[in-house]
Amino acid sequence: MSSTQEALPIARAGLGRSRQPSWRPPLHGVERIWAVAFIAPYALVALAFAVFPVVYGLWFAGDPAIYAELFDEDEYWDAAVTTLFYVGIGVSLTMLLSLALSGFFMRRRWWSKALLVLSMFPWALPSQPAFISYHWMLIYPGFIDALSWRLFGVDGPDWFNHYWPALFANVIAYAWKTMPFWTLILLAGRMAIPQDLYDAAAVDGAGPVRRFRHLVMPLLANLFLVCTLLATIWMLGDFITPDLVSGGAPGGSTDVLATLGVEYTLEHRKPELGVATAMTALPILLLLAIMLIRRLRRTEVQL
Repeated sequence: MSSTQEALPIARAGLGRSRQPSWRPPLHGVERIWAVAFIAPYALVALAFAVFPVVYGLWFAGDPAIYAELFDEDEYWDAAVTTLFYVGIGVSLTMLLSLALSGFFMRRRWWSKALLVLSMFPWALPSQPAFISYHWMLIYPGFIDALSWRLFGVDGPDWFNHYWPALFANVIAYAWKTMPFWTLILLAGRMAIPQDLYDAAAVDGAGPVRRFRHLVMPLLANLFLVCTLLATIWMLGDFITPDLVSGGAPGGSTDVLATLGVEYTLEHRKPELGVATAMTALPILLLLAIMLIRRLRRTEVQL
């Protein structure tokens, strides 16, 4: 038996003993007051900014007649379909590109490390200036149009005059902004795979494709699924990207549920419809949250 195998039971036994509850003296009156005073601000913040908005929203949009009115609106169903396209295409594109980039940054070259640092800039930049810049580059006439004319002698596309180019402009902008974060997470997962497994696969004659298929993906599957679920939850509630990049163009067709809810509240002065619009996404969010929690618990059991 190797020294590593002999050390594992000892380490596990030590961890088991460290997890046993130890006796603690009871809190006295003054200590209990200080404990409550320390916890109270956090509890008040949670109640004011987490619990109260949800409860108030459920009460405010609790009338079934509001949802009947909302479901009669064609723009609601257009926004719901656009949300499905926006989230489905956006999450798939972002996570697949992040997975590919995480493999690229596994290269042991100094320039790959430098590129990794540079690739973090989109995530570090503030969202508002970045997406406003995207909007002004894509409008017609704009930067892309001028560049296309200078390089190829033709006019550039009018991105915000058609549905699919405007939708893909939102998707590309969101993927550009969030992809560095998921790339870094997946890169950390790849680096956690022992190098001995890569060496053994190489000795067995497995090429890069076989190593990725039979080694990397089985070990990275749980992390990839958790990241995908979390990215879906975040993108489903994204307001900044579709509001600042396409602005709903053309004619509000690229509005998603988040932007439509704000539009009902501020522009149409119907806050009950705005809250109801947000609440219609709540079942999907709860389902994704349950799936995420179950996956995390399953991962903890495996560990």
